[in-house]
Amino acid sequence: MSMDDFIRQKNKWLPRIKNWIQEHTPGAIMLPVSIAMEQYLEQLPEADRNAFLEENKTRSMISKIITSGFNALHLITFFTCGEDEVRSWVLREGFSAAKAAGCIHSDFETHFIRAEVMKYDDIKELGSEAAVKNAGKYSTEGRNYIV
Repeated sequence: MSMDDFIRQKNKWLPRIKNWIQEHTPGAIMLPVSIAMEQYLEQLPEADRNAFLEENKTRSMISKIITSGFNALHLITFFTCGEDEVRSWVLREGFSAAKAAGCIHSDFETHFIRAEVMKYDDIKELGSEAAVKNAGKYSTEGRNYIV
């Protein structure tokens, strides 16, 4: 879509495309996007980008595109963390902890013993691994735990 059409959320083709999708692939999603706007936003400093989006009462679709792609491909992200770094890893939904460890390094899958698990929302809310443990929201899981 053009940037103007995206901001207005009107385009003569959108209703036709939506009808076609509903007729041929019921339940599929449609993500209207303006590549021109996304390119424009990418070049702006963050403060200007936020001001543009607020002024035009619109938003970037990049996060929605990524999330929808992950969902369509049945992918999830899990994180590993230590004192020196936090790293994200992508794997298929339904992988066991041992299989997830194998995504990091093949030897990890073979020699996997246990995973120390906490939810992202818990650590975000509570602020530290120690706080998550103290709140009783931390667990140790075996190799068959589904990530």
